Amino acid sequence: MKYLVRLALFGLISLSCSRDEQKENGRVEIVFWHSFVAATIPALDELIGMFEHEHPAIQIKAEYIPTGDALVQKLIAAVQSNTAPDISWIHADFLDKLVEADAIYPMADFMNGPDGLGVEDVRDIVPASLEAGRWRGQQFALPMEATSLALFYNRDLFRKAGLSPERPPRTWEELHAFARQLTVDNDGDGKIDQYGFFVPVFPSSGPLNIWMNLQWAPFLWQAGGDELSADGSRVLFDGPAGIAALVFWKKLYSDLDFRSFGLSHDMGFASGKLGMILDGPWDLPKFRELKNIDWMVAPLPSGPGGKATYIAGEQLAIFRQSRHPREAWTFVRWVLEPRVQASFSRSSGYLPVRKSVLRLEPYREFLRRDSVMRVFVDQMNVGRARRAPDRYRVEINRFLAEAIERATLGNEDPSKVLGEAAAKANAVLAR
Repeated sequence: MKYLVRLALFGLISLSCSRDEQKENGRVEIVFWHSFVAATIPALDELIGMFEHEHPAIQIKAEYIPTGDALVQKLIAAVQSNTAPDISWIHADFLDKLVEADAIYPMADFMNGPDGLGVEDVRDIVPASLEAGRWRGQQFALPMEATSLALFYNRDLFRKAGLSPERPPRTWEELHAFARQLTVDNDGDGKIDQYGFFVPVFPSSGPLNIWMNLQWAPFLWQAGGDELSADGSRVLFDGPAGIAALVFWKKLYSDLDFRSFGLSHDMGFASGKLGMILDGPWDLPKFRELKNIDWMVAPLPSGPGGKATYIAGEQLAIFRQSRHPREAWTFVRWVLEPRVQASFSRSSGYLPVRKSVLRLEPYREFLRRDSVMRVFVDQMNVGRARRAPDRYRVEINRFLAEAIERATLGNEDPSKVLGEAAAKANAVLAR
């Protein structure tokens, strides 16, 4: 027993010494997990370099973790093994699981401190982005950036098809008509060589089910519907608007014979095999390097219920296992500064989460010169956030994804599959 006590004390002393040594060396290391796409990494490296230059006592160690379910599973496993990062980039869909595991700090612990955020700072954050980091009325994460969804289209293919490159589709009907006109068999062998539109259908059991749901949500809103009731107690996606949105997706999928398309949306667009895709600003750095096609971005076509796109983005959470939570907060707070948001937006393509950025003259000048980013920023006026249930977001995502997959890939009745998905979702919400 004495030996064990000595060993434990030795371990504590050694740990204390290692921490002191780390501080004596002038730098505290903050481990930051993220899932940024490859095109964003140069902008992230630039952001971290800028922070470390301004905060020489703190070093940010960024580590890429695959997104989707894999990220939250790895986070929970890390918490259980006491190897959690200081900060992680998370989807709001996973917030309830991390809070219930007591894995992350309430942000009030930092926001209300001496180096916190003032009332005006909080009001300056885009409301949809701020709301995504709340659970049961309490702030547990803060947004790092904002994303939206727009229509990318190949102007060269528009010209070849007899469509005006200055006139993208503005309605569902035009999207369908343009997509069919852009879908062609170039060599006459009976096989489609060029598709007019990428219908974003992915396996419901895979890591892209959230991405599919995010792209379907604007169509639901454009049809006049919503995913959840105002109090989050039941789902509404099986109503007339949801059925109309899924019928439209199924029609596109069937009429374009999209089952036979085998490329990813970005590779298909870059290679000239796709006339139109839905995508976000995070891929702009990659598309800007394309020299072989003339492309442009347009607002999402409007549906019978009007215009809509989503406002989403990733949140930053600070883990309770962090040895340096105050330094971690220093990074989170710094990322939210308007000048930093403006700089990161220009280099990464992501949208700023501070409203005041749009009033900064350098950023206004950037938008005057960049017509592509201007489309994304202008669309924020019709942007909406997905309403979050109190819990079971991951499970509800899967139920909805299964319905979309069954209606398109399985050619089942949209009303039937949405009704069954809603019954499953409402059953778990009623627990």
